[in-house]
Amino acid sequence: MTHKFLFFPVFLLTLFCSAQENPLQWEVSSSKHNDSSYTLVVKAVLAEKWHIYADSVANLDLAGLHLTWDDDDVQKEGPPTASPKASSFDDPIFDNKTLNVYTGGFTFSQKVLIRGMVPGSLKIQLSGFASNNEEFLPLEGSQTVHFEGGVSTASASQIKLPGVDLKNPAAPCGDETQSGQGLLTVFLLGFVGGIIALLTPCVFPMIPVTVSFFTNRASNRQQAIRNGLLYGFFIFLIYVLASIPFHIIGNVQPEIFNNISTNAWLNVFFFAVFIFFAISFFGYFEITLPSSIAGKADAKSNLSSITGIFFMALTLVIVSFSCTGVILGTLLVGTASEGAWSLTSGMAGFGTSLALPFALFAMFPNWLKSLPKSGGWLDTVKKILAFIELALAFKFLSNADLVEHWGLLKREVFMGIWLLISVGLGCYLFGWLRLPHDHKGQKISLTRKVLGILAFLFALYLAPGLTSTPYANLKLLSGFPPPLSYSIYGNANIRGKGVEAHATNNFEEAVQLAFRQNKPILIDFTGWACVNCRKMEEQVWTRPEISSLLRDKFILVSLYVDDRKKLPPSGRFTYTFADGKEKDIETIGDKWATFQTENFGKSTQPLYVIISPSGELMTHPLGYTPNAKEYEDWLNCGLQAYSANQ
Repeated sequence: MTHKFLFFPVFLLTLFCSAQENPLQWEVSSSKHNDSSYTLVVKAVLAEKWHIYADSVANLDLAGLHLTWDDDDVQKEGPPTASPKASSFDDPIFDNKTLNVYTGGFTFSQKVLIRGMVPGSLKIQLSGFASNNEEFLPLEGSQTVHFEGGVSTASASQIKLPGVDLKNPAAPCGDETQSGQGLLTVFLLGFVGGIIALLTPCVFPMIPVTVSFFTNRASNRQQAIRNGLLYGFFIFLIYVLASIPFHIIGNVQPEIFNNISTNAWLNVFFFAVFIFFAISFFGYFEITLPSSIAGKADAKSNLSSITGIFFMALTLVIVSFSCTGVILGTLLVGTASEGAWSLTSGMAGFGTSLALPFALFAMFPNWLKSLPKSGGWLDTVKKILAFIELALAFKFLSNADLVEHWGLLKREVFMGIWLLISVGLGCYLFGWLRLPHDHKGQKISLTRKVLGILAFLFALYLAPGLTSTPYANLKLLSGFPPPLSYSIYGNANIRGKGVEAHATNNFEEAVQLAFRQNKPILIDFTGWACVNCRKMEEQVWTRPEISSLLRDKFILVSLYVDDRKKLPPSGRFTYTFADGKEKDIETIGDKWATFQTENFGKSTQPLYVIISPSGELMTHPLGYTPNAKEYEDWLNCGLQAYSANQ
């Protein structure tokens, strides 16, 4: 029996909803008792006819009004107090149960005891529930309270460098417009993804069926060609239109796309989705979208109008989602950090390669005779893709693990999993491992045997990655496994030949070292989940001529823009941009991502910047540069500029 599972597209990331206006207005202040004792005072005003619940009631899952903060050194001393006190109320929302509530204007106070240094400020969260006897509304809000006599150890001055002039560096070398990947490169990657999608059982059999439908229904060859071209164009258009929401999202913050691609829970979600797809592709169950979705699109599709052809294209996109969704998911996460236009370029490449066969075969229907017939080879392709999806699933889990520092998938563990998957693929291709719909004694084609040999050779290539030897640096895979520094062997083989020993992840410390040693600073804006960053570190930085420059001539500082580790409470602050917008700097990644965009106008990684100890820009920033000679020339140009400005 075939089991069918319903799977909804994962790309509906924008939801439109109406928001209830907050009935509570409040502000928080502090009063000092002595050097370690303060009282937090919240002055609140409720809208007319609304009340806030004062006490938590366990059997109702009701949380009373309370204050929280993220600093273990600030501890509550006793219960909160309120003036006027909460009053009793028979609440119709809870079957007229008598509860204590606050109404109108009131003051809510909480005494706190601070251990150690008193912070200059603290972010306070106020949470609770409110009701007007008809609506029941959760309340959440945050404000910053300042402590008299407190010491602020972090501020906006840590973000903006006064000496950076992007238009006039000390030397004109470098590339002020270079980004992580060119749009053409991303387009070609999307195009390759589309070709892979064409070979799946969801898409390939539809080519002759759809084209024959066009040619048989058209009154003449010209109309068949017109309809086929329109059909292909609409396939392309639908995929491009799917990227439009990301252009809207991009207006929020410049690093929003990096946050999407490195979000730990999004990566865990994709890990689960890819595992789900892989098990399906192995043949254990079938994935389908709800028939109503495809049915509605199909009902509007006919050849009598351009609109009908559009809905035919939409039907193809929807029906084929069970095979194309996993490829599109990879494209989304892989290009998100490059921005909306990069994603659009990738979707355009995907749509182009998917649309071309339909348009071309409509123009030249005789070519259909040269297509291989659908059959068992499609099932083989689908199961090969299942193994690939299984490997990619662990790449997503690795991204989350690196960003959150869970320590689950160290480099050697990751390599071991990929090695087992490669061996499993080889065993399947040779017929030693049977999956659903395979039968004992089936004939193994020469193509399968060749692919099986390649799978075993790939497993053999992965084997040194399990060791702590210099051969563990598998340069063909740079960027996919975790970095060499993320190892079960500790700091073995870190970035190659002593570079890491001279690097720091603390910008303030790097500035002090640069002043003491009279060296320029090389800022490496990087990310735990950045593929091109790992390629640079493992393929370019390990070159002797490069590693010697990094080790001897620069103070190297690597700043991780996707690090989700919280800053210490004393290091958190609110940064105000030039347009008046504010951003809470709470994590290491928040700080360095904002530092990058505010000073150097880019949000892509890797990005390399050479500055003097006092903050003057020596060259234009440089992006991903796999050519070691170009990278070396840029480094030397920065050194010459620094020497000339002494």
